Amino acid sequence: MIITPFLVIFMLVVFLLLFLFLNTVDKRKWLSALISLVLTPFVYFYMFYPFVNILSSYHHQKYFDNIAWVEKPSLRYEMIDSMIESDTLIGTSREEIAHSLGMYEWLSWNDSTKSHDNNKWNYGLGIEPGAFNDKKECVEITFKKDKVIALRPYQEEIKYEDEKE
Repeated sequence: MIITPFLVIFMLVVFLLLFLFLNTVDKRKWLSALISLVLTPFVYFYMFYPFVNILSSYHHQKYFDNIAWVEKPSLRYEMIDSMIESDTLIGTSREEIAHSLGMYEWLSWNDSTKSHDNNKWNYGLGIEPGAFNDKKECVEITFKKDKVIALRPYQEEIKYEDEKE
């Protein structure tokens, strides 16, 4: 476990809240301080920390790995940020994209031609963890003259097969 200022501050807050609560039960300050000191790690790691993790939308960031991209499509959202920031795919050809990411999962719809746009490939990135997350992550890769010119991440509503619209 890495001790960070954030951890220390929150442990102090939990200790203070426990101490104040236990002071209402028993007026002996030394006993309240001792019980608070013993209970603080348990309350922090088994109540406060899981609650914060459920409400926060933090997730691990990973560098792009084409094997992990193909084998674990539900965890692609961990890799997309580094791909966008580093511009690793900008300027690559369709063949290179198809080789490293696999063929597109779906094509974007072009309203002007009323057909699928072969220059906009889409991939599902999975569902980012979080308590109130009802959208799945996706990325659209745009080609111009068979070279990647843009990556656009977006979110899409989660639809299940048995749901009726």
